[in-house]
Amino acid sequence: MTTSKADLAFTGLAEQASLLATGATTSVELTRLALEKAEASQPVLNAFKCLRADEALREAEEADRRLAAGETAPLLGVPTAIKDDLDVTGLPTAFGCEGDFTVATADSPPVTALRRAGAVLIGKTNTPELGQWPFTEGPAFGATRNPWDTERTPGGSSGGAAAAIASGVIAAALGSDGAGSIRIPAAWTDLVGIKPQRGRVPTERELFHGLTVVGPLARTVADAALLLDVAAGTGTAFQAAARREPGRLRIGLSIRIPFTATKTRLDQQAHAAVVRLAERFAELGHEIVEVEPDYRLIGLTFLPRSLVGVRDWSRRVPDQARLDPRTRANARQGSALAGPALRLARATEPLLQRQIGSVFGRVDVVLTPTTATPPPRIGTFDKLTGWQTDQAMIAACPYAWPWNVLGWPGVNVPAGLSREGLPLGGQLLGPSHAEERLISLAAQLEEVERWQDRKPETAW
Repeated sequence: MTTSKADLAFTGLAEQASLLATGATTSVELTRLALEKAEASQPVLNAFKCLRADEALREAEEADRRLAAGETAPLLGVPTAIKDDLDVTGLPTAFGCEGDFTVATADSPPVTALRRAGAVLIGKTNTPELGQWPFTEGPAFGATRNPWDTERTPGGSSGGAAAAIASGVIAAALGSDGAGSIRIPAAWTDLVGIKPQRGRVPTERELFHGLTVVGPLARTVADAALLLDVAAGTGTAFQAAARREPGRLRIGLSIRIPFTATKTRLDQQAHAAVVRLAERFAELGHEIVEVEPDYRLIGLTFLPRSLVGVRDWSRRVPDQARLDPRTRANARQGSALAGPALRLARATEPLLQRQIGSVFGRVDVVLTPTTATPPPRIGTFDKLTGWQTDQAMIAACPYAWPWNVLGWPGVNVPAGLSREGLPLGGQLLGPSHAEERLISLAAQLEEVERWQDRKPETAW
């Protein structure tokens, strides 16, 4: 190998693919290194639900044979991981829950796409029960910890993926986002996280009644774009966008928190971080204007879809008595909302798209904080009632979920570190099918911000 293990730990997805294609390393070497780091980090970070070491090494050996034969594929031989809400043949899909789940007999479509691209799956990453919370903790696996401060959460629900990437175990991974579950952990671990347009990445069923989409987390925009192209089957469209100048854009800075019927307040440091990003965009030649999307009571349409989704998923759990009491309560509420309330929530979506989308008559992109606070401490949400948990998580993360209702794309970009050295993020939000615009803008920002050069103290 021409690259040291220390350097290889933070080599990006595209660079690893290039090293493999040129013979500078092998898939077995890369995969064995990723597995070693995953196992070494597990007692500290607890990022993985399970590792598939033997299977991954066999896949790596096959990838090396294919590379030697001159085959090409976008991720041929590159190790990555998948969140534990997607099916991988031969593994259970517990989605953060306790119990003896049956093993999957087929891959989910995003996993099929990864395999088609030649990726080596080293394991499944941790997520809270049914992806409900912006922290990755639970009785099924304990607490997943943030590499930037192991007393803090990496966020959720794609927290295991975020911890694994930020600590240098893998270069990128697929997560899912139903209320910010990619963007929130990306913000709190200094990563790029893309919530794509609804339907962009095929899935075998509609997830949480249209709220949830599958998307990438990575340290760079280019790597996130590559993984999104693979998962979505879009060739190189998003990679090309990451290399393309966005042109001069009108960016709307929005600070106001959407109505949530709870007490919320933007932390001073989070506020300063997103304002600094706006100033950076101005330096790059973009026009910054203050805007406030017309959210009104959009939250009333979010709850039926999310809670009925919890009910649907909970029915797949072998022993529902082992679920968190908050999960069982949410499932009961979902049962009550599964009829007219759910139908009304879906029926109002076009109206909400017109109402909130009117902001794009004035601006090209909306910039908001990704979260209202830095990452909370591990255990912050322990022993809270369901209502108290809702209050606490909405206070920390009130900005991301409206775009899940709309089904439109958003990208978290790192916004620097707090005084305590904790990552903060800003989200770039666009209208329908605006991923390429957001990716181009994020890549331009990355060139001057250089967040990919930062590393947490807890790294492998």
